[in-house]
Amino acid sequence: MRGGRSGSQNRTCVRCRCVSLPPFESVVAEHGATVLRVCRALLRPADAEDAWSETFLAALRAYPRLRPDSNVRGWLITIAHRKAIDSHRSRQRTPVPVAELPHEPAASDVHQLPDPELEAAVRALPDKQRQVVAYRYLADLSYADIAELIGGTETAARRSAADGIATLRKTYVLEDPE
Repeated sequence: MRGGRSGSQNRTCVRCRCVSLPPFESVVAEHGATVLRVCRALLRPADAEDAWSETFLAALRAYPRLRPDSNVRGWLITIAHRKAIDSHRSRQRTPVPVAELPHEPAASDVHQLPDPELEAAVRALPDKQRQVVAYRYLADLSYADIAELIGGTETAARRSAADGIATLRKTYVLEDPE
């Protein structure tokens, strides 16, 4: 032992700067419903549930590398947006073997939206308006985050949202219970 120190004593101590993120389960519990609403607004019901699952699987893989100061909801919505694009692309490549299903499903869809007329009105919006309305009013993203997510400017996102809501007010008539 030369110099009076062993090899391990010559090393400089470096503290771990790891900041612990909350458990991933709490992220799913907090943001799962929001991500599902966005997926439902962008995709068909069966595709929406698949996109939701794929979103959280991708997020789980990337979660350990997420910066502690990140906007988790925005990050998840971005992943869901990309999964929705992937779903649209894969659906376009998938052949449809029959015009109609041979039988009805055994059970009703428990995840069905409570207002099918509103869902149809939202689906009838042009793509960009539908996306902006979903991200703004279902995911509660800011217009700046929406512009970054789908491309364009914050002003354009505001205009698309206003146009989408105006169209919904014309096409979707809420029945008066009285």
